[in-house]
Amino acid sequence: MKKLWILGGMLVLMAIAACGRDNMMLDAEKASAPAGAIQPMALTAAEPGPQQEMNTESYEYLPENEFLRVSQNPLSTFSIDVDTASYANIRRFIRQGKLPPKDAVRIEEMVNYFVYDYPDPIGDYPIAISTEAAECPWTPMHRLLRIGLAAEEMPKIATKPSNLVFLLDVSGSMNDPDKLPLLKRAMKMLVQNLDEKDRVAIAVYAGASGLVLPSTTCQPENKVYILSALEELSAGGTTHGSEGIKLAYDVVQKNFIPDGINRVILATDGDFNVGVTNEGDLVRLIQEKAKTGIFLTILGFGTGNLKDSTMEKLANKGNGNYGYIDTITEAKKMLVDQMGGTLVTVAKDVKIQVEFNPAQVAAYRLIGYENRLLKDQDFNDDTKDAGEMGSGHTVTALYELVPAGVEMEIPGTDPLKYQKASDLSNAADSGELLTVKLRYKRPDADASKLLNLAVKDVGLDFENTGEDFKFAAAVAGFGMMLRDSRFKGGLTYDGIIEMARSGKGEDPYGYRAEFISLVQTAKELDQ
Repeated sequence: MKKLWILGGMLVLMAIAACGRDNMMLDAEKASAPAGAIQPMALTAAEPGPQQEMNTESYEYLPENEFLRVSQNPLSTFSIDVDTASYANIRRFIRQGKLPPKDAVRIEEMVNYFVYDYPDPIGDYPIAISTEAAECPWTPMHRLLRIGLAAEEMPKIATKPSNLVFLLDVSGSMNDPDKLPLLKRAMKMLVQNLDEKDRVAIAVYAGASGLVLPSTTCQPENKVYILSALEELSAGGTTHGSEGIKLAYDVVQKNFIPDGINRVILATDGDFNVGVTNEGDLVRLIQEKAKTGIFLTILGFGTGNLKDSTMEKLANKGNGNYGYIDTITEAKKMLVDQMGGTLVTVAKDVKIQVEFNPAQVAAYRLIGYENRLLKDQDFNDDTKDAGEMGSGHTVTALYELVPAGVEMEIPGTDPLKYQKASDLSNAADSGELLTVKLRYKRPDADASKLLNLAVKDVGLDFENTGEDFKFAAAVAGFGMMLRDSRFKGGLTYDGIIEMARSGKGEDPYGYRAEFISLVQTAKELDQ
């Protein structure tokens, strides 16, 4: 037995020595390679790690927004959201034959997955505001208010040059077909739609971080090298996201394009557990880089490891957006069809504040945006971070309103001992329902600008609203059903399908038809 131990020890030492020789040879190859060549990396050549058996997906707890009395809470303030990850993730669950976790359902991301035909901005404004109010389809005694924002759309010829770094997760957990293989196809599609004014670098992270491809211009003759670098990637190792992010930002900074698009695109299954010793430091790094004009987009892939709340938080702090790619069709939507919205920011720190008229509205509830709420004083504070809008983006926010005089049990505080409610101003008699205020900054500005829009309710029935209003209401209603909202009133799956069909419109890409099919499948799963 003792001889066996000695023999085993010798074999281990021989294996260690062999690894050392391999690493020395790899270092020598790197040292002798010509400048700008694609470097072979041990981490990309590693054997795929074992498949993860335990599902470690995580979602942030989202308490549902309550109704608030206008007399006590006349202002509603929140940051806009153009993320779409929640809808694509919900679709993934339903296609797999199960309903999503309630906390995976962010209603605003479901509604904003779809593009709506809102009026375009005019003059020097990058954003236009539009509104519509009508009967609430799930509680007819209430009103439903839609606030729509439309960002200016930059034509392709006017798009600024891009300085992009793809930061790609090649850890062992990325070995599944819906992860790294889909990721490579998605990024190739994006590269094919860039041109000679754009630059791309590829950084990876797994057991270590490394630069696979230095920043390279996207001339036709160079694209073969970029595409080859993507194709050669393989999964293996553990995840060390923080070091990869630092490397990616360093590369963007080194090749920074003044007045251009400088962005890190992080693609991962969401696993940041290994190597991240302090999430606060990571958030601060991303925030500081955003202030210098380097923004962050995060793309989620696959199942089993998705750290949804972390990915959303990092994208928000990086003045970017968060999308989930479950199919090559979704990749085309985000990275080709809506590439301008994904990459080109036209307005940052976009905030909405609504002031309700107590003579018209007794109470209100913001549908969704639970993790985007701001303090009322944050609206005028230009140091407070908010959401970004990309070229051609639309944003929709829905409020359910309780008209003045309609009875409803809403928790409130006791009457004040030392103060009384002040008399209403003359504006309360104007017939205005509310005023929408919008603050935004241009991408290179530090001071915000203000837009105002007073809104009146002309008393529309739900049937007389436009197609976009009906469809947005159907999507919000579906989200309320999936969350089993206590405010869902008379909602049913069949009613949602009927609303969606009446608001389907032309639907050139088939996204709305797909939604109707998802609702039908969810109905069957729920039964």
